[in-house]
Amino acid sequence: MTSLLDAPAAAAPDPVGSQEPRICTVPPFLSSSGQEAVELSALAGLELDPWQQLILDRGLGERADGRWAAFEVAVNVPRQNGKGGVIEARELAGLFLLGEKLILHSAHEFKTSIVAFRRIEQLIMGCPDLRKRVLRVRKTTGEEAIELVTGQVLRFLARSGGSGRGFTGDCNILDEAMILGDDAMGALMPTMAAVPNPQIWYLGSAGIGGPSVQLGRLRNRALEAVESGEPDPSLAYFEWSIDPHVTECTTGCNEHDDAGDPGAWAKSNPALGIRISTEHVRNERLSMGDAIFARERLGVGDYPSDSAGTWTVIGEDAWRALADGESKPEDPVAFSIDVTPERSWAAIGVAGTSGDATHVEVVDHRQGTGWVVERARDLHERWKPRVWVVDAAGPAGSLIPELERELGVEVVQPKARQYAQACGQFYDAVAARELVHLDQAPLATALAGARKRDLGEAWAWARRGVNVDISPLVAVTLARWGLGVDIEEPEEEVEPWVAFR
Repeated sequence: MTSLLDAPAAAAPDPVGSQEPRICTVPPFLSSSGQEAVELSALAGLELDPWQQLILDRGLGERADGRWAAFEVAVNVPRQNGKGGVIEARELAGLFLLGEKLILHSAHEFKTSIVAFRRIEQLIMGCPDLRKRVLRVRKTTGEEAIELVTGQVLRFLARSGGSGRGFTGDCNILDEAMILGDDAMGALMPTMAAVPNPQIWYLGSAGIGGPSVQLGRLRNRALEAVESGEPDPSLAYFEWSIDPHVTECTTGCNEHDDAGDPGAWAKSNPALGIRISTEHVRNERLSMGDAIFARERLGVGDYPSDSAGTWTVIGEDAWRALADGESKPEDPVAFSIDVTPERSWAAIGVAGTSGDATHVEVVDHRQGTGWVVERARDLHERWKPRVWVVDAAGPAGSLIPELERELGVEVVQPKARQYAQACGQFYDAVAARELVHLDQAPLATALAGARKRDLGEAWAWARRGVNVDISPLVAVTLARWGLGVDIEEPEEEVEPWVAFR
C-alpha cells in the first residue's frame, strides 16, 4: 500500500506574465479612444491581451481639447510577446476610427516592414466590414500601402536617412525602435510639424548600445518621471523588464530579480503563459549566454546617453576655475555619505571652510558598501566632525542605523525640501566662486554627467536616467549643506543637587 507521504508533490503552476509594466509613465488624460480601438481589433479578428489593451487605453488618452495627451508613446517589451498586435490595433484605429490621413509605418529592415504590411492586410481584407472601405492595396516593392475610399493611407517604409521626407504623417509608427538614431529621427520628425494633432509610436525591445540612442532618451525621460513622481507631459512609456542583480548583491538579495526565477520571467514577459511557455523560456536560458538571455528575454538593455560628458548643469570651465590643489578644510567639518541606486558604489564627502570659501572633497570612493561604516568610524575618530549627513530617502539611508550605533551620534537626515536647498546652495556657491576643490576625477566625472530633476518648485541631482555615478557629487553637496545646518547640542549634565540651588 502506498503512503500518502510517498505521493509526489503537485507541481507549482506556471507563472502568468505581468499585465502591468515595470516602468511606466503616462501624462494625465480626460478620455480615451483605447476601448474603441480594442473593439475594432476584435471585429477584425485580433483579440488583444490585457497588457495590449492597457497600452492602447493609456496611449490613446485625450486631453480636454481633444488632442492626444501623449505626443510620443513608447513600448519596450521583449521579443515575441505581441508588440505587433499593438501596432496593428493602433493602425486599424488610425485608419478606420480616428480619420488620420496618413500613417507611416517604418522598420529598420525592409523585410520587417513587409511582414507587418502583410499581417495588417490580412486583418483588413479578411473582415468584410473593413474590406469594403478599401480603395486599393499597393504591393509594388517600396510602395506598399493600403488606401481607403475616404482618403486615409497607411504606408510602409524601411528607415534610412531620407525615408519619410516629403510625407506629412498624422501618426508615425516606428517598429524596431531599439535601432533608431538621429538620422532617422531627423528624417521623420519634421513630417509632423504641420499636423494639427500628431502622434508618434515607438515599439521595440531592450536597448543594444549605440544604435538605441533614441530609445535611451525616451527611457531616461520615463525614469526621471517615475523618480520624481511627476509624469512626463508628452510621453507615455511602457517597459516590461527585470531589475537584475548587480555584482555587489549578497546571497539571498530580494531587492533585485534573479534571471533563473520564473517570477522574473513573468515580470518581463506579459505574454508568458499566453503565447510564450515557461518551458520555452527555460530552454532559451540553457541555450543562450547570460547577457543575451537577459537582453532578449528579460528586457535588460544597454542604453546610451547623450547627456553624459556635456556638463549641462555646471559648466566645465566654471568648475575647473575653482580648483585649488593646496586647499584644506578647517575645523569644524561636515561629512556625508551617498550610495548609487544599485549599491555598486559609495562615496564619502567632506566640507569645511578654507579662507573665504568652502572646501569640498571626496574623501573616499569605492565599489560596494561594505567598507563605508568602518571608514566612517575612522574619520569620525580623527576629525570629530560637527555632523554626519545622509539622505534617508536615498540608497544610503539603509546605513543610518549602523552608522549611529558605531559612531555614537545622530545622523542628520535632510528632508526633501532641505535636499533641494543643498543642491541650490551648492550651485550658487559655484556661481559666486565661493567654493574650492581639489579637481578630483570622480567629482568631475559626476558633474560632467549630472542632470537636474524637479523637486517641488526647486530641483535636485537626478540619480536615475544618467549613465554616471553621481554619489561623489551628492556626498559633497550634502556635506556642504551640513556645515550650516542647525544641530541640537547635548545638554550639559549637572549633579542633582546643583539643579536645586
